Amino acid sequence: MYTHASMGNRLKVAVAGANGYAGMTLVHLLARHPGVELTQLTSRSFAGQPYSAVFPLLDIAGTFQPELEQKGVDAVFSCLPHNVGAAKAEGWLSGGARVIDMSADFRLKDAAQYPVWYKQEHPAPALLPKAVFGLPELHERDLKDAELIAVPGCYSTAAILALAPAAAAGVIGSDVVVDAKSGVSGAGRSPGISTHFSEVNESIGAYAISGHRHLPEVTQELHVLSANGVRVTFVPHLVPMTRGILVTCYFDLKGSLTELQETYSEFYDAQPFTKVLAQSPTTKLASHSNLCLINVAAQGQKAVVTGALDNLVKGASGQGVECFNIAFGFGRTTALESPVQWP
Repeated sequence: MYTHASMGNRLKVAVAGANGYAGMTLVHLLARHPGVELTQLTSRSFAGQPYSAVFPLLDIAGTFQPELEQKGVDAVFSCLPHNVGAAKAEGWLSGGARVIDMSADFRLKDAAQYPVWYKQEHPAPALLPKAVFGLPELHERDLKDAELIAVPGCYSTAAILALAPAAAAGVIGSDVVVDAKSGVSGAGRSPGISTHFSEVNESIGAYAISGHRHLPEVTQELHVLSANGVRVTFVPHLVPMTRGILVTCYFDLKGSLTELQETYSEFYDAQPFTKVLAQSPTTKLASHSNLCLINVAAQGQKAVVTGALDNLVKGASGQGVECFNIAFGFGRTTALESPVQWP
């Protein structure tokens, strides 16, 4: 296993696409990482401008580049748009860097699924077998030697973590319905009519009812865990708040509620960031943290499992840093421990 100890000095890390919400969150986390030297930040829209134009409160010096220089970089975090980073990943890997991809480009194992969900052929299908799905609760062992890591989406992270223990134990007694809600930052920083303040404020609505892009990630991972397969109906909603994901998952109980609760507690007992709570979690309780908070309850014979996380941290950049820590031999919680901000 490749570890940071063999490097002597801090690892040289680059962030491609550092001016989006995921990239900005990532830079703030990496700037406080004791084993990281941020050597390059790229942004086409801020190219030539100092880092302080985007990060006025961080003590990091440098100028945004339009493209990444491959030499001398140990790790690249790619926060580029879907289908953009995939075309660059081979070059970064060939240059000796390990790649943590924050987009959807390497999450699905089947190249034939990309035209279905992303309306484009995959630009680098030969890399798909190399990619490790970056959900540490399920894939920590594989992440230790991974050269290419595909960090899962925010919705899929919450839904998978809310369902994984039940799927693995074979105690889901029916098809699963996932009601999911997200803050507006999940749509990214680029302006659009659907995320305009006047459109979103004081309103809530469902979207992608025929199928959201994160659904195949959920079914892919649950099918690995479940011997009988799990069928999922997933409906997302946009909520007029800045950040946060809440998923409420419904399925028929197999066995008692107490047994289901014990299954979840045992599954996540050694996990530093996924916590099983006695009460239903709120998004604010997980805000600005790398936590995923789970509650297991029931209404009659229907299990009701809720999960809450911050879509920009555990649902994106925090999980990326968590994967980076595992891959390079750092403590898994390095740069990710922070006091709970409540209320």
